Amino acid sequence: MLLGQLNAAASPLSQEQVQKLQGLVAELNPIQQAWVSGYLAANANTAALGGVVGATPSAGEGAALTILYGSQTGNSKGVATKLKEQAESRGLAVKLVSMADYKPTALKKEKFLTVVVSTYGEGEPPEDAEALHEFLATKKAPKLDGVKIAVIGLGDSSYEFFCQTAKDFEQRLNKLGAETVYQRADLDVDYDEEAVTWISGALDAFEPDLKAQQGATGGQVLSFGAPVTAASQYTKQNPFAAELSTVQKITGRDSSKDVRHVEISLEGSDITYTPGDSLGVYFLNDEVLVDEVLTLTQIDAASQVKIADEQLSVRDALIEKLELTQSYPGFVEKYAIATGTPELLKLVEDKAAMREYIEPRQIFDVIRQNPAKLEAQTLVDCLRKLQARLYSIASSQAEVEDEVHLTIGLVEFEAFGSEHLGGCSGYLARRAEEGCKVKVFSEHNDNFRLPANDETPVIMVGPGTGIAPFRAFLQERDAREATGKNWLFFGNPHFTQDFLYQVEIQGYLKSGLLSKVDVAFSRDQAEKVYVQDKLRENSKAVFEWLEAGAHFYICGDANRMAKDVHQTLVDIIKENSGKNDIDAEQYLKDLRSANRYQKDVY
Repeated sequence: MLLGQLNAAASPLSQEQVQKLQGLVAELNPIQQAWVSGYLAANANTAALGGVVGATPSAGEGAALTILYGSQTGNSKGVATKLKEQAESRGLAVKLVSMADYKPTALKKEKFLTVVVSTYGEGEPPEDAEALHEFLATKKAPKLDGVKIAVIGLGDSSYEFFCQTAKDFEQRLNKLGAETVYQRADLDVDYDEEAVTWISGALDAFEPDLKAQQGATGGQVLSFGAPVTAASQYTKQNPFAAELSTVQKITGRDSSKDVRHVEISLEGSDITYTPGDSLGVYFLNDEVLVDEVLTLTQIDAASQVKIADEQLSVRDALIEKLELTQSYPGFVEKYAIATGTPELLKLVEDKAAMREYIEPRQIFDVIRQNPAKLEAQTLVDCLRKLQARLYSIASSQAEVEDEVHLTIGLVEFEAFGSEHLGGCSGYLARRAEEGCKVKVFSEHNDNFRLPANDETPVIMVGPGTGIAPFRAFLQERDAREATGKNWLFFGNPHFTQDFLYQVEIQGYLKSGLLSKVDVAFSRDQAEKVYVQDKLRENSKAVFEWLEAGAHFYICGDANRMAKDVHQTLVDIIKENSGKNDIDAEQYLKDLRSANRYQKDVY
């Protein structure tokens, strides 16, 4: 029934409510109507659960498939959402829950459980999965005899501990008595098609028992989860061709770093973003290097190849569609088999040697050092699809409207006698011209958000290009006229060469938006000084801010900086509270559980 035809007699609404509803809907655009529809549906589900989203249905409500996801950048959440949609299309009851919102004690009530989780860093779980990951290894974890599970992991095979978190979850759940009913999938960066296949197989495994349970309890089918928000039509699979407006170097002539401020127009798209989100950027490979690859493999540039259902020339495929910079074991193995190169075939048998081999090499190098005649399609089949690079957004739409800003450090290094550039950073900094089209999409990150209360103080630690999201935070708080105090810690090698966004930061300090700024220019004195040293110098004040409810944020290098800052925080808490190591770590875990300690690290 159309809303215009709705009347009180044909609905549970009063005539006054009908008129109010019609008036509201008349003011909304289609995207807003879709959001309201999703919100009301979720709200109705919440009411049916007595107000608790994600609660376990009682026996009278039927069995549900619980989908737990742990996601750092949103990929696992996306796969989990697809799993939920496919389950619902089969008439199955589903609960979709972020691990961050899931009470570990609820595990003992589960009967059917799927885990969708990513891995980052050195085999570490994403932040929203940390607590559950740790809980499962403790003595408090409940016995799970009779629980049926299936696990899918997302990762990057160029890293040593590929999909380790997914392996951990399955192993720990099995140890507690849970039964794996469908084989775990460990998916690489090009995961879309395999994820669809896994979802179908996993649901085939769960469906008979789920439907039997639902039939035994009345067959009621409910779905639980967060309100559905209207998504952009532009996604990772369908990016928007945006205009590259500005690429400006913001480090000095004598700097050891080449950092670019990039502005991209989103005009004509429906892309929205929130401070803390990332922008996915697709790039073009270097045509000169692509032509060299074709020469080394004796392939005619005009040869036609197929990628999925698309047919195009091999040269276009190598420029636009395939990964040629970031090395990974799968390419070396396929190329070794295709070419029969003895040295590469030896690496396939030795994982440690393989890691050592790919570390300094891009895919260009592997081919350059092992040239061999190949068929065009054979080479294409050795390569994986080019993946968008994600960059922390450095702007707020409240300030820049239909633009998006990025802060990108050019990856450049010498190897084997030639200059090497990062795939996307090299394209944007060296080859792309202002005014050209760049394919982009926004990637939401609910794990890195400003506090909802504008009076809440925030501490931001962002050395180098880690300043990016905090520029967005400051623009947002400025636009909202937030009264909460803001404290920024920034670091880089030299004050005169590397003080990114210096004028803006000093302007915010002058206006009072920034309450405090502490900078660490590591090479400007004999003894190196880093952001963690500045935190330690302000130990008492940092702890006072935390005790006053401040949110603490870190953005930047995951391997060293973020770990050093974390340890410094532990020391600060111990020093100012008298806690021991264990209790200080628990203090930070409690902050994380309250979304007051958040990281965007890479």
